[in-house]
Amino acid sequence: MNRFEEKLSEHGLALRRAPLQTLQINVGRKCNQACRHCHVDAGPWRTEMVSEAVAHRIGEWIQGHPPEIVDITGGAPELSEQFPYFVETARAAGAHVIDRCNLTILEEPGYRELPDYLAHHEVEVIASLPCYTAENVARQRGNGVFEKSISALRKLNAVGYGTTLPLNLVYNPLGPSLPGPQAALESDYKAVLGRDFGIIFNRLFSITNQPIARFAEDLHRQGRTEEYMSLLANSFNPGTVEGLMCRTTLSVGWMGEIYDCDFNQMLGMQIQSGAAGAGLFLWDLMPEDLEGWAIRTGEHCLACTAGCGSSCTGALA
Repeated sequence: MNRFEEKLSEHGLALRRAPLQTLQINVGRKCNQACRHCHVDAGPWRTEMVSEAVAHRIGEWIQGHPPEIVDITGGAPELSEQFPYFVETARAAGAHVIDRCNLTILEEPGYRELPDYLAHHEVEVIASLPCYTAENVARQRGNGVFEKSISALRKLNAVGYGTTLPLNLVYNPLGPSLPGPQAALESDYKAVLGRDFGIIFNRLFSITNQPIARFAEDLHRQGRTEEYMSLLANSFNPGTVEGLMCRTTLSVGWMGEIYDCDFNQMLGMQIQSGAAGAGLFLWDLMPEDLEGWAIRTGEHCLACTAGCGSSCTGALA
């Protein structure tokens, strides 16, 4: 039993899947950035990307079993040749579509028409911006990223994002600490970005850094792995469990394989047909088949239940 399961047991809790709300598609690992906190270990050198054949099998599933939300992520999901197919297929099926955007992709040659495309299809943009100062963003995401992000946000504002279309930002702490109160952070972001850059957005989502991939490597180099894991465990909040995204989200990998969440995907914790069964793919089942299934967990799950909790849409409590 891992430390997360021990915490659940202490509070008489169990973690099982509820009816599906969100299909989250990770289209691949390629990205135009290589951020220090990235749980995907994405970068320009990565080649793992969804093929046309797999994309169309996923699209057929969406058409046959339309989820409420289709959440497209990566890497930089817009780098996938299948990105427009997923957007248009999901919208045609009546789903709300989310693009998890790193902002700087909008400044790359060949992608500068993206704001108009996203607005035309009424895609919600959830954009990474770990701080409202250039210095702190550079520490986590590299030099020049903040300036490109501000330019991209202005372009999104110009086509209606932040007013008639939803534009939400994502905050991650710079180091091994928990995020501050989400409402206070959002207020600070809105004040500074509005005053200094004329930028408007709807909501800020605070997300706790996951102790996997590059962030885990940083912790190990600093000798702070156990310190951080103890912080997460000691900050366990049972009030977050009901709202955990793994209960209502199904994560799909670039080969069509399925996971309880994107973090499990990065750890290779594929949903299986039984206790030691074969790994399942999206087309192996219908949404209702997974209801009530036990969710695969590990110690990394403590990041989602620490303090105010953490999910792809921010704090939980």
